[in-house]
Amino acid sequence: MQFALFYEIPVAAPWDAGSEQRAYADTIAQAVAGERNGWDAFWTVEHHFLSEYSHCSNPEVLYGAIAALTERMRLGFGVRLMPKPYNHPVRTAEAAAVLDLISGGRVELGTGRSATRLELEGFGVDPHQTRQMWQEAIEHVVGCWTHDEYGFDGKYWQMPRRRVLPKPLQRPHPPIWGATSSEDGHRQVGDLGLGLCSFAVGIPPEQVKEKIDIYRQAVRACTKPVGAFVNDRAATFTMTVCAPSESEAWETARESFEWYPKTGARLIGTVAEWMAERNQDLGNYAYAADMRSHDQQGLLDLLSLEYLAETGACILGTPEHCIEACRRYEEAGVDLLLCLVNPYRIPHQAVMQTIELMGREVIPKFR
Repeated sequence: MQFALFYEIPVAAPWDAGSEQRAYADTIAQAVAGERNGWDAFWTVEHHFLSEYSHCSNPEVLYGAIAALTERMRLGFGVRLMPKPYNHPVRTAEAAAVLDLISGGRVELGTGRSATRLELEGFGVDPHQTRQMWQEAIEHVVGCWTHDEYGFDGKYWQMPRRRVLPKPLQRPHPPIWGATSSEDGHRQVGDLGLGLCSFAVGIPPEQVKEKIDIYRQAVRACTKPVGAFVNDRAATFTMTVCAPSESEAWETARESFEWYPKTGARLIGTVAEWMAERNQDLGNYAYAADMRSHDQQGLLDLLSLEYLAETGACILGTPEHCIEACRRYEEAGVDLLLCLVNPYRIPHQAVMQTIELMGREVIPKFR
């Protein structure tokens, strides 16, 4: 199992004129520390309009800065939003190719479709069209990468034949991943021969395994991948704090570990509310209704640090505790563990401590 630093880039209120600049400077410093301490990769989200939760709206610029300061760590889009009009497929192909060139071939292209009302409504995206847009966009990206000249006449995008430049360094192209939360989404990601980003927070590794098993069955049967090859690796993410003592780790984590899953679930739940206003059935956003229902029943308020720790739904404690927790993810079939080292308001020095302790005492146990 490999380990990646994973970021939303939250900016907790109250803000001052330097809050966002500090958040990005700290993230870059932490990425460099990750390289120094043996982490395998650095991934971030792409989100828009999500105050406090995520200020990471144009991550490829950040990846370029980190590529210039590192030599070994892989750089992951976690994930690039593919529906129209978030990102045109040609622009995705170009952005990832440039990053692949300047990083020396270190790009992982995670792809997704978005799951909050603020983003979907803000960009005028019909939620019923996002899965079809996502798949079509990936097909066009792959075509741009693997053909000297490429044109397309799809349902959502059209372009006459053009030479899309530059091409990525990795041949035939960087590994492509698909993000999903639902069971049918795990099956579809496997059917398409994509790497899996199984994105759910606050659930134990044994539940993650159930979804990875669905993916594994589908990807093993894949004979016509959407890319030029099958990427059969599985990733998931989990909140992570490692400290010299259990008491310090818990004190550091409590506010952020309880705030992040509740806030994320409520953001996703707004999609169900919005689609009800539009008289649309939820389709493959059915999980958003579950989030909304849990909130209405007050269940999200019961999501305590004690619950997360007792169920193993986070990486928390001393290096010894963290090794035990990581073993459960490894046994669940996780190939790449994305460690969310600052879910909300973890101080910079505490994040640096997590990166250093994990790199020195935890990650080597999985080599």
